[in-house]
Amino acid sequence: MSSPSADAGLPAASRAGSAVMGVLQRLGRSLMLPIAILPAAGLLQRLGHDDLIGRTDNALLDDIAHVVGIAGGTLFDNLPLLFAVGVAIGFARKADGSTALAALVGYLVFHAVSMTMFFTLFGPELKKTISKELFNGAHPTVPDVVLDLGSQNPTRVLGGIVMGLASALLWQRFYRTKLPTWLAFFSGRRLVPIITAFAGLVIGVFFGFVWPVLGDLIGAFGSWLGAHSVVGAGVYGMLNRALLPLGLHHIVNNVVWTQVPTCVVDGKQLAGDLVCFSNGAQGYGGFEAGLYPILMFGLPAAAIAIWRAAPPHRRTAVGSIMISAALTAFLTGITEPIEFAFVFVAPILFVVHIVLTGVSLAVASALGAKVGFSFSSGLIDLGLYGTAPNARGLPIVIVMGLIYAVVYYTVFSFLIRKLNIMTPGREPEPDVESGGSGEPAGATGTAGDAEPAARAVPVESTEAAEAAEAAEPVKPAEAVEPAEPVKPAEAVEPARPDKPA
Repeated sequence: MSSPSADAGLPAASRAGSAVMGVLQRLGRSLMLPIAILPAAGLLQRLGHDDLIGRTDNALLDDIAHVVGIAGGTLFDNLPLLFAVGVAIGFARKADGSTALAALVGYLVFHAVSMTMFFTLFGPELKKTISKELFNGAHPTVPDVVLDLGSQNPTRVLGGIVMGLASALLWQRFYRTKLPTWLAFFSGRRLVPIITAFAGLVIGVFFGFVWPVLGDLIGAFGSWLGAHSVVGAGVYGMLNRALLPLGLHHIVNNVVWTQVPTCVVDGKQLAGDLVCFSNGAQGYGGFEAGLYPILMFGLPAAAIAIWRAAPPHRRTAVGSIMISAALTAFLTGITEPIEFAFVFVAPILFVVHIVLTGVSLAVASALGAKVGFSFSSGLIDLGLYGTAPNARGLPIVIVMGLIYAVVYYTVFSFLIRKLNIMTPGREPEPDVESGGSGEPAGATGTAGDAEPAARAVPVESTEAAEAAEAAEPVKPAEAVEPAEPVKPAEAVEPARPDKPA
């Protein structure tokens, strides 16, 4: 018998790894709520562009376009706050309105404290830099960090995510806390926003000291992406798909879409490839353009390959699923129903899918394609953003998509049949249970086997008989009492003649 200490090592490590993975998956799921706001913001921003509602000389339409664009810009400007609230609600278990309020309070305090720290620590140096440029007669350009401080918190969405996580954890810890009677009013959910306010203070001071180093690292990463856009886009594309089964791809998406790289639009510092493209910045959208050939063309073709690879008698059932999933992916870019049809049953197909995605993003970036989106890479977004003034390479995206459709269909069809991959519809037929042989008894007997032949009965009858026997157990036969002997018939007296009246 092994000792408990010997058996505890590996399971403990396994439990620790599972716990970390569980936290990361919860974080990925929590990011989906604020990310869902991006389509609304992007759509409003796009409708406000001059080439749509404001493309005429009508003053009324110009005013409407301006108002609609401002509405979308407001959502983008407040993404850190929206992420703080959304992550808090998504990460906390059994969250309610007090969770959102705690996140709101915490982020407001964090924002004010961290901004004050940035000005206090770096204000004199910034003034010195600006004065030197003006005194030397240089163009009165303002350093990027000043633009950061003048528009929004330089921590951007990352600060909102940190405060959202802190608010969720504090809410779970204190929402049932009972205070003494004289403080009972502040017990439970009312206590959490108060604690979160102090947490925002501490985290704001902490970020004030560490952000110069952390911000430089993030900025360097954004600069590297800009200088190596082809490699960066390819790596991002592979990570985007590789992390899909774990639900962690939203973390990578959040970094590229809302954190790096940075841009300046109308004197306002913005961050994120998707955010910059949606706000009309030139030269952005390269990290989204390469997804159109995959999500809009390649995966729908893979779904058709899966449908055609199914046996003829199952194609109707498989086609009802795969064709509808392919149409959904083509129109909206939602591809999870297709990907999860082969991710776990055919890892080789998933590896091929990951590589093809990375190649697509790298090639699109190398060819200069710049087409963003607000929701996903489907026909709807392509129609809206492929015609945007700052979009580039729409024909490249379409041609790549047609090529990728052929590649996906050919590769998937070949591998499914060559390796006999059990994609939907190709699962083995269910075995017929009859005596454990998979065939009716007596089916393999010879003509001279009288006993097996006599037992060869229909499967339905056998199953019905077995079910009846299982339902009603046979009772032991009771002893039969001997029948009583039949008594001899008694003599019948002759009828007496009726007396005369």
